[in-house]
Amino acid sequence: MRIIESPLPGVLVVEPRVFDDDRGCFYESYNEARFQEAGIRVNFVQTNVSRSSRGVLRGLHYQHPAPQGKLISVLAGEVYDVAVDIRHGSPTFGQWTAVMLTESNYRHLWVPEGFAHGFCVVSDTATLMYQCTTHYDASADASLRWDDPALAIDWPVRDPLLSPKDQRAPLLAEVPPGRLPGYVS
Repeated sequence: MRIIESPLPGVLVVEPRVFDDDRGCFYESYNEARFQEAGIRVNFVQTNVSRSSRGVLRGLHYQHPAPQGKLISVLAGEVYDVAVDIRHGSPTFGQWTAVMLTESNYRHLWVPEGFAHGFCVVSDTATLMYQCTTHYDASADASLRWDDPALAIDWPVRDPLLSPKDQRAPLLAEVPPGRLPGYVS
């Protein structure tokens, strides 16, 4: 397993060791001991699967309180995956990073608690799996506007297909600090 640090402290790209042969491939998507050696000490309590079509954009989602850390991987297709630091008081508050996750590069993105997450499908369809550190809590569910000009995320789509919730999401500047996770150094 190879760990690649992103420009945002704590957000990591995980490249598993893949064993390919004539039959296909095998890799460990998660191994507690190896993740702990890499400094990712988590306990996953929920695994979600999402299937979407080209041009679908989901996000930017987060929970507060009851934040979730997420280990994201693509089982089929390709997605442009984004993490945004929304920890009030963080030196990287409002900054984002992105990575292409594909069925053929086998990469995972670790998005720790305190970050918003979103993705856009760039293949005909994509199946995304993400393991979460806390259960989904509808009362803590929140989102940010995908096209917030202050964030200036360079999405690979101009007119995405959005859920009604994502269409109504506020700009980051419209969210009171008390409704955002805090930064702990």
